[in-house]
Amino acid sequence: MEKSTNTKKYYVRKRPLKPRPQKKPAPVLSNLKIIPLGGFEEIGKNLTVFEYEDDIVILDCGVAFPDEEMLGVDLVIPDMTYLYKNREKIRGLIITHGHEDHIGAIPYLLKDINVPIYATKLTLGILTHKLEEHGLMKTAKLNVTKPGQIIKLGSIKAEFIRTNHSIADAVAIAFHTPVGVVLHTGDFKIDSTPIDGEMLDFARIGELGKKGILALLSDSTNVERPGYSMSERKVGDTLEEIFSKCNSRIIVATFASNVHRVQQIINIAAKYKRKVAVSGRSMESVITSARELGYLKVPKGTLIDISEIDKYKPRNLVIVTTGSQGEPMAALSRMANNGHKNVEITKDDLVIFSSSPIPGNEKLIARVIDELCKKGAEVIYKALADVHVSGHACQEELKIMLSIAKPKFFIPAHGEYRHLMMHSKLAQKIGMKEEDTFIMKIGQVLELNKQSAKITGNVQSGRVFVDGSGVGDVGNIVIRDRKALSEEGLIVVVVGISSHSKEIVSGPDVISRGFVYVRESEELMENIKIHAKEALLIAGSKKHSDWNSMKTAVKNSLSQYIYSETKRSPVILPVILEV
Repeated sequence: MEKSTNTKKYYVRKRPLKPRPQKKPAPVLSNLKIIPLGGFEEIGKNLTVFEYEDDIVILDCGVAFPDEEMLGVDLVIPDMTYLYKNREKIRGLIITHGHEDHIGAIPYLLKDINVPIYATKLTLGILTHKLEEHGLMKTAKLNVTKPGQIIKLGSIKAEFIRTNHSIADAVAIAFHTPVGVVLHTGDFKIDSTPIDGEMLDFARIGELGKKGILALLSDSTNVERPGYSMSERKVGDTLEEIFSKCNSRIIVATFASNVHRVQQIINIAAKYKRKVAVSGRSMESVITSARELGYLKVPKGTLIDISEIDKYKPRNLVIVTTGSQGEPMAALSRMANNGHKNVEITKDDLVIFSSSPIPGNEKLIARVIDELCKKGAEVIYKALADVHVSGHACQEELKIMLSIAKPKFFIPAHGEYRHLMMHSKLAQKIGMKEEDTFIMKIGQVLELNKQSAKITGNVQSGRVFVDGSGVGDVGNIVIRDRKALSEEGLIVVVVGISSHSKEIVSGPDVISRGFVYVRESEELMENIKIHAKEALLIAGSKKHSDWNSMKTAVKNSLSQYIYSETKRSPVILPVILEV
């Protein structure tokens, strides 16, 4: 058979391939900047800047109180030059709670930048009184917020999360930014039995932690204390035990802002049929605001005016007062020093310090306690009974916060250097890498994105002194001069010199204040005049001498002579009168 040669050929038609859709390149995100202007490596004047491209959100704006080296200074506020230079970027100021170290500097900011303010109801109530004192209420842009609320401030969203602290209405803030969530705890503790029944919202923090928190900034104040902080209710139990056994008049000194503490005192007083009087301007102001806003409930007929206390027997009275820190002008100090117009301390008084000393105030408090004891009063303070609990988290609470938040990066906040370092070590013990924790100084710029974080530079920062009505006109040089004047005294050298010949026409005369008593140091005063005259003659004989060079010559000559003779360095002020 013949083989068939017919073969069918099949052709596959090639169709042109459709190009695969190209993925759009992910947008390149800018870095988020975190810039602390206060509250790092120090206690107080808390202020932190969160900046993304053209949007700035400020968190808190507080004061610090002067130490004994800052002679004459009333308050210390952050250097806010960076905010003044970038005012067009600022979208809002958020406040975590109503303590002075978080709200005290707001009036000084608002005088230059009228920024919108967002805070919970009680916090704004306390701030309102402060703004009224500074004449800023008419122009202030105040916005009431509540836990759970999210507000949009440019490219940054701020979420308010309930926390516990030694003041009602305290919140943490979760900043939702284009590069991730940054959580700032504010001042906090974990109180399982809070007075208002509202616990810290761990559910929300845990939810954010599961989704991913880029960075956590956490309160470091009590990081040196092991264990857990006590519940505020423990103070109530101790106070009730004291009240139940006392037949004296009871005076309780506490922080005006601790509304929960005041509520417990009022409740216990009412239970034991005692009237409550309030003393101290800040205490009266906070109680008024708290009652108006519904945070403080006073049984009818319990509260009386301080001027009415003489109508009641000591066993039927409680006085709630300011002055728990021994402040010289506070109500309790005036009582201790017979300077209060309504209250005289007697042996029929029991005084309770329901507070703990702020570092630096120990001597002031001890002085007030001594004066109260001299008048026969019984005094109870924290060393003797549980009449105060801290509003800040201890080590175990800080570990819980870190464990629930699970941040990629960690920045310990609100504390001196040792606090920040110890908090960083604590985070590393529970698994954080050392390179992912940042111990920051005020003015440093931390830049973050989804993958990395690093400190990239510095902005202007520091302390600004408030002295009377002056803001910033007292600096370190003035403080140094005040210190020298207070410790060494002042010498003024006055001399009349011919404007043409540069010859001495009269003097030198020497005036001493706070250095030596002139009549008992006549020889020293005469020698000072001789040295001043010699210095002037030498300086005046030079071709290009002027008044400033002659003053400098007198100052240098006398400084050396006086120190060699007395081992003291008074402030020397040469005064040249042109004749």
